[in-house]
Amino acid sequence: MPKILSVAALLLCVAMLGIKVPGALADDKTPTVTAADRVLGKSNAPVTLIMYASLTCPHCAAFDQEKLPLIRKDWIDTGKVKLVYRDFPLDGAALLAAAIARCAPTDRYFAFIGSLFESQSRWVLAQDPVDALKRVVRLGGMDGAAVDKCRADTKLQEAIVAGAEEAKNNYAVESTPTFFVIGPNGVSTRLVGDLPYADFAKALGDAMPKS
Repeated sequence: MPKILSVAALLLCVAMLGIKVPGALADDKTPTVTAADRVLGKSNAPVTLIMYASLTCPHCAAFDQEKLPLIRKDWIDTGKVKLVYRDFPLDGAALLAAAIARCAPTDRYFAFIGSLFESQSRWVLAQDPVDALKRVVRLGGMDGAAVDKCRADTKLQEAIVAGAEEAKNNYAVESTPTFFVIGPNGVSTRLVGDLPYADFAKALGDAMPKS
């Protein structure tokens, strides 16, 4: 699974954007849902699955394309689980893609994330990733001018990088994908990597309220 080498390395990738990240004290905690989060599923679902991912991470793409459809069918669409997606960009391309997805209409956010993961190999390996990203999101209704506006929004990108810093320092996230399965009692289970669906099903089932 791809690891973030250091916050400094990420900042080097985005230095030309003028992004600064506030410091945070190391304190391994359980993350909680905030108003800024993008949530898939019913807000009152008893179990929360928080996913930290990088849009350039192939293991994250594999999870999104192979495991997430099963989790949606068995857990999210049935009202048992809600998924919170959080960006943990490993490089400048992932940061730009994350910002573009954030600029999309809220109700289309997860569709954009899915499209970016599905087409990952095309835009990540492209000679001009920005142009390739513009082609991908154009199919979702975002034109080149909207992409350029996102590229210029350093405050948005700063917030994304700060979120990754918080995840690393507060929740000990070091690689992608990293998941937290949080039950209604606040107890969490950490899962790391593109694990078999059975591992997710067990953790989600164990977190369900007992009748």
